[in-house]
Amino acid sequence: MYRHLLVPVKTAAEVEPMIRFAASLLDADGEIRMLHVIPTTTMPEVTREWRASVNLVVPAHEVAAVLDVRVEPEVRASVDVPGEILESVESHQVDGIVMSLGGDKRSRNPFVGHTVSGILHHARADVLILNRLALASPKVPRVLVPSIHGPAPPRVMRLAEEIALRRGGIPVVTLALGASGEAVSEGSGDRTARNVPTVHRHSFVSAALLSRRRHHAQLILQSAARERYGFLVVGEEHAANEGPPLLTRPFLEELFRRAPCPVLALRS
Repeated sequence: MYRHLLVPVKTAAEVEPMIRFAASLLDADGEIRMLHVIPTTTMPEVTREWRASVNLVVPAHEVAAVLDVRVEPEVRASVDVPGEILESVESHQVDGIVMSLGGDKRSRNPFVGHTVSGILHHARADVLILNRLALASPKVPRVLVPSIHGPAPPRVMRLAEEIALRRGGIPVVTLALGASGEAVSEGSGDRTARNVPTVHRHSFVSAALLSRRRHHAQLILQSAARERYGFLVVGEEHAANEGPPLLTRPFLEELFRRAPCPVLALRS
């Protein structure tokens, strides 16, 4: 699905799971660039951190050998971490960025001290943001694709299909949230062009509640709970759907904090 993926990492513990997930979305002749940005330019901190970066580079080479994928580790030093990530995207013609949420462990806000907001606003490549369960759950029963402003965009459906195929052809379930009284069609038994089974569900919500953006994450999780959860894929393409963007910082904060299942957010 992707030819050039960029995987920014902060700690050695992220290296293997992040590269493994990125490899699952990589084309046969694709390449992963692992990027670690040392968030300072002050000596001797840079020297110390540069030496310590071997603990990221060596595992990157090891997991690349195990998975038989091309991985190019890169270490940079800059106080502008989002800027370095975006510059790497441009200079290496990256078509996808795979990130996890880090932040300050002392805070309930997973975005504290993180670069996700800047990347979401400015990256020209696809941005795929994972919660920890998405990295730690090898088996899931289904892929759930919720939508609020209309049908799920084709790019999101393609990603859901790819995840389903890489996990043995599990079903993809679309969860359309709409106002009461809308004409809908539900069904099952459909298959994609790549033979992935699909099921279409619709949840009726009052128009007043649907218009309150602060409730969108809660509505999506309630809809997913009725399907006994799975791998939740949320996303948007601004040109495809009407209405305000779904992947805002408050929405992602709420969704990632409360979701009891693997979550992947795609901004394309």
